[in-house]
Amino acid sequence: MGFGDNIIDRFTDRKVVYPGGNCVNFAVFARQLGAESAYLGVFGTDAYAGAMRGALTSLGVDISECVTVEGESGLTDIYVSEGERVFGEWNGGGVTVAHPIVLTDRFIDYLSGFDIVHSSAYSSLESQLPRLREIDCPVSFDFSDEPVNRSPEYLDRVAPYVDLALFSCSAQSADETRTLLADAVRRGAQASLGTRGTGGAIFFDGTDFHEGDAVVVNDPIGFVDTMGCGDAFLTAFALDLLQSGWSRDTVPGASACARALRVGAENAARQCLVEGAFGHGRRYGSTPSGSLWVEDLTDQTR
Repeated sequence: MGFGDNIIDRFTDRKVVYPGGNCVNFAVFARQLGAESAYLGVFGTDAYAGAMRGALTSLGVDISECVTVEGESGLTDIYVSEGERVFGEWNGGGVTVAHPIVLTDRFIDYLSGFDIVHSSAYSSLESQLPRLREIDCPVSFDFSDEPVNRSPEYLDRVAPYVDLALFSCSAQSADETRTLLADAVRRGAQASLGTRGTGGAIFFDGTDFHEGDAVVVNDPIGFVDTMGCGDAFLTAFALDLLQSGWSRDTVPGASACARALRVGAENAARQCLVEGAFGHGRRYGSTPSGSLWVEDLTDQTR
């Protein structure tokens, strides 16, 4: 279950928009890896929301419990420089952030049917995390790379309700990453994971650190960019740990952790060959009256 943000990634250099968002990506990548998956979040009512719904439905991600609120979708501007994504302006997340879901008993019953629930720092759902402890499955949470999401105050607010804390650490050294991962566990998380781009990844199971190498992409012609690589890593890593018996009470042993790190790295490498997060790009523009329009491209998906 991807629970939280959805956002439209507007590539200003390509003049194309792609559906995405950390929690949407998790649900899509899980489906592509063979799991039954769903997304729970808030959709707007603009043309971008229709594109998002259409893409998720066509990919087999269940969106039946999502909420619709009058207003605009989350939108962020992105361009690619030397293969790396560069984030520009964004609109604050649209209705997804302005009107986040409140977990009722009905939603808790629904979420209880999943093996893992994933959320993020961009979903405005921190106040709902205590209720997620009412379900038995692990909860993963992406803290991303912004310093505000690593402050003692934020970690103390979120970590006690998280079983796997994910951090993007490509700008940190290995030692700095280990310190951050240990701090997240000390403040309440069961385990923590730091992805470091070409520097590989480090997983802290609460007792020991496990390190995995990055997988080199040997396809310069097919290489697109690094969009969604961290999400692809996390999804494959978490699903592999689940298959090894990961639960809220138990983290698998060293061999299982090593395999999960390798599987995550392989999935992240494949992601470098994908347009946007998972394809389904559309051209965008506006009419003379200012109305938004989007039109289909030939999809480039995995």
